[in-house]
Amino acid sequence: MDGMDSFIYSLVLVPALRDLLPKSGIAATTANVGYYGGLLFALFMIGWGSALIWGPIADRFGRVRTMMFSITCFSVFTLLSAFANGVWSLAVLRFLAGVGIGGEWSVGASLVSEEWPEERRTKGGAWMHTGYYFGFFLAAAANYFIGSRFGWRYMFVVGGLPALLVGFIRNNVQEPSRWTKKIEDLGAQWKMHHSFLILFSPRYRRRTIFNSIYLIVSLAGLWAGSVYVPSGMTYIATRTGHTAMAAARLASYSTALLGMATVLGAFIVPLLAERVGRRATLAIFYGIMLGSIWAAFGHVFYMERDAVGWFMFCAVLLGLGGANFVVYSFWLPEQYDTECRASAFAFITNIGRFAAAGFTFLVGAGIRHFQTLGTPVALTASAFIVGIALVPFGEETKGKPLPA
Repeated sequence: MDGMDSFIYSLVLVPALRDLLPKSGIAATTANVGYYGGLLFALFMIGWGSALIWGPIADRFGRVRTMMFSITCFSVFTLLSAFANGVWSLAVLRFLAGVGIGGEWSVGASLVSEEWPEERRTKGGAWMHTGYYFGFFLAAAANYFIGSRFGWRYMFVVGGLPALLVGFIRNNVQEPSRWTKKIEDLGAQWKMHHSFLILFSPRYRRRTIFNSIYLIVSLAGLWAGSVYVPSGMTYIATRTGHTAMAAARLASYSTALLGMATVLGAFIVPLLAERVGRRATLAIFYGIMLGSIWAAFGHVFYMERDAVGWFMFCAVLLGLGGANFVVYSFWLPEQYDTECRASAFAFITNIGRFAAAGFTFLVGAGIRHFQTLGTPVALTASAFIVGIALVPFGEETKGKPLPA
């Protein structure tokens, strides 16, 4: 459900800003839509980055309770986004929704890694992560049946639905016995800040630094690259003579293809990781992202003929490459002990979002400068060159048990 909420804004970016910018005294030009869209994405990323606070909370007070609070947070503020009366009120609400959304992955991955049997733990982490990408499909379906008919505000209403899951989680999901025993052994003297500070001890410092860099690379590709697929398709469809409703539906199709391809990639990732290792698997999917972002936005976006069909094909490749995030769902928990596992996951997966916020802002500024969406987004592919070069320095955990 966090995947659905986080991608809803991508789908309604253009119509929402075209509606809200004039109400804030700003002309709804293509350049301004691109600039303020990038700015709001950046603020959302800063909010998501602030979600690193959920990790120490989960390590000290429990995975399940922390997950309930994070789901409630992002659901409520997504719902309130439906009532935004200007671009700045929407910006504040997206920031607060980001704080909630950023907590679910770190807590959920720690929970799954500690609960699933050792021989199925890698697949469990990967399968858990597919939920995020099924959220893309749900967002696309909601936009097709609701957004294209009733408008962008109703999409944010749909985004408030995950709050209904909190009661189910409270009654049906228990804290992992591994975590409960560890907290009992550590005693009351173990505080939240201990779980955070240990990440920078000599034992963990090197892997924490490199893992953070890897996430920055992945996040730059997602939030400064493939997240612009709906907007890219909207611009292409409009340029080639499609109506606004048809453009919205094509954006939904491209997002659905993106989500389905990523789910397919998520099932491939654990098989590949067990065969060639975690680092090699990450490098392979980095390569797919590098090629597909450059092809989609550097070339296809500017094609005069058949651009819609080729962009759909690129969306499939972008979705497949986006499964690089699945690697982290089982690789990061394998590198840290139970008392700091959620803190490590939350810090590494969220600190990179501050850098991603910078990337998204630069993309928005680039759109305003170049008066086009394609070139600035295509340039984000260069982040994956850095990632591929640094992957060999990561901690290989293939064949090793989950640390106690």
